[in-house]
Amino acid sequence: MTAVHAIGNVAIRQVIEMRGPGFTPDFLFPNWDPSVLETHRALMIPDCFDEADGRFIASIHTWVLKTRHHTILIDSCAGNDKDRPMLPRFHQLNLPFLDRLAEAGISPEQVDYVCCTHLHADHCGWNTRLLNGRWVPTFPNAKYVFSKAEYDHWSGPAGKEGFSAGVFEDSVLPVIQSGQAEIVDGEAAIGDGLTFHPTPGHSPGHVAVQLSDQGQKALFSGDIMHQPLQIYRPDWNSAFCEHGERARASRRWLLEQAAEDRATVFTAHFANTSAGRVTRSGDGFDWRFV
Repeated sequence: MTAVHAIGNVAIRQVIEMRGPGFTPDFLFPNWDPSVLETHRALMIPDCFDEADGRFIASIHTWVLKTRHHTILIDSCAGNDKDRPMLPRFHQLNLPFLDRLAEAGISPEQVDYVCCTHLHADHCGWNTRLLNGRWVPTFPNAKYVFSKAEYDHWSGPAGKEGFSAGVFEDSVLPVIQSGQAEIVDGEAAIGDGLTFHPTPGHSPGHVAVQLSDQGQKALFSGDIMHQPLQIYRPDWNSAFCEHGERARASRRWLLEQAAEDRATVFTAHFANTSAGRVTRSGDGFDWRFV
C-alpha cells in the first residue's frame, strides 16, 4: 500500500495502474542532453531511469483524494480493453486497477469527482469500462470534470486521428451521454478547496489542479512534466507537447508556484513516490521526493 499524504485535512493516496520502463531519453525529449542525467544520477537511478534498458521509468497512476465531503480521483489512467494500436503500452490492457482501488478502500460507487488534467489516453481511460459490449461510466455517481478547451479540441477531428484516435469516443463521450460530465472554462472551483488552473501547451486545454486546505497547498501537475529532469531543464518539452512555448510557460508557472507556495507537487508520471517539493536554486529549481 502506498503512503498517505496529508494536505490539511485532505488525505491523498496514489493508486498505480502500471509502472515500468517507458520511452528512451532521446525520444521523449527532443533536446536531450545525456550530461543532465549524469549530473542527477542519484535522483534518477534506479527509481526513475532503468540504466540497463536505457529507458525512463514511467508510472501511470491516479491520485485519490479524501476530503471532508468527497472522494475525488485526479486522472484515471489508461483503462482496460481500450483499442490503442498506436500506443502499444496501453493497447487492450487487462490490469487489476479496480482491485487496487478497492485495496485503498474505494469502490467505484463512492467516487464523487473524476478530474482529468487532459484527455490523452493514459489520463482518462478508466473514465469508462466495457460492460456487455458497451462503454459505460466506471464511476456511476461521479461528476467527470475536464476543461472546455480540451473538450472542444478532442471532440473535433483531432480525436479521430493519430495516437489519440478513439479516446474521446470510448472514454469521454459515454460520460457526456450519461449526463455526468462537468465541462469548465478557465479557472474553476471543484469540490473542497480544488481549483482548475489552465496550463495549455502539452495539450490545448491541459489544466493543473490546485488544492488548498488548512493553509497547506498541493499541485497536481498532469503532463506539464514527465520526468524529474525537467525540474532542472524546464525548457525541455516532451515529444508529445503540442505547443512548445505554451508548454514551457506552463511548466515555469508550475515550478514558480510550487516553490512560492511550498506546495507538494503530485505528478502524473514520475516514479519513486511520484510526489515531491520544488525549491528555488539560484536561477533555477531543485526537487526532492516526499
